[in-house]
Amino acid sequence: MMTLRPVNHCGKADYGWLQARYSFSFSHYFDPDFMGFKTLRVLNQEIIAPESAFQPKTFPHVDILNLVLQGSAEYRDSSGNKIEVHEGECIRFSPRPDLSYSEHNICSHKPLTRLQLWLNACPQQEYYPAQKMKLPADSNQLIASPDGENNSLQLRQNIWITQLNITPEETQRIHLRGENAYLQSIHGEAIITANHGETLKSGCNDGIIIQNEKKLEISSPTGLRALLIDISE
Repeated sequence: MMTLRPVNHCGKADYGWLQARYSFSFSHYFDPDFMGFKTLRVLNQEIIAPESAFQPKTFPHVDILNLVLQGSAEYRDSSGNKIEVHEGECIRFSPRPDLSYSEHNICSHKPLTRLQLWLNACPQQEYYPAQKMKLPADSNQLIASPDGENNSLQLRQNIWITQLNITPEETQRIHLRGENAYLQSIHGEAIITANHGETLKSGCNDGIIIQNEKKLEISSPTGLRALLIDISE
């Protein structure tokens, strides 16, 4: 079964220095039908004005994955650690309950645009040090996984996150590790066919909830850059 999550049905915010879109309930936006999906708790796209910042705050027991699509960010914690992440890079950090964290757009002239995911972490797992990696926009690449396979970022949950790039001339056939997944378009339209024949079309920036499926065929009339979040539940 597949369910479309259209971008124009998502939560939105405009604070001047921050424009945000929320796939699931977050901050002031609340929808009881979209409180997250399985262990995917948050999926936000946010644009932060030059030289602006999120103030320090603490986080629940999650792994946070940030993909920087434009600009440069600096992440700071209350113990004095700093990490810079630039366009075409991705960072995973596991916030500790005894520290607060802030995010800064360190560019004086360019907005910071990034995707942010919160993934519920297994309670018994210790806190991993932050990791970052290069993520070329045109790559098909495993970004994160439970054991860091193929030099991916390591998560504290059975989730595999892959960046897909599909040209208009090709179809990708995907075998899911679990029976649940979430596909988030970053750019372009998608046509997804499940193994039992159901077909669903999505537009640019739409999301698709995928349940009780093992195989997918994905094509795109426009070309597609997307995240596939494969959840083993």
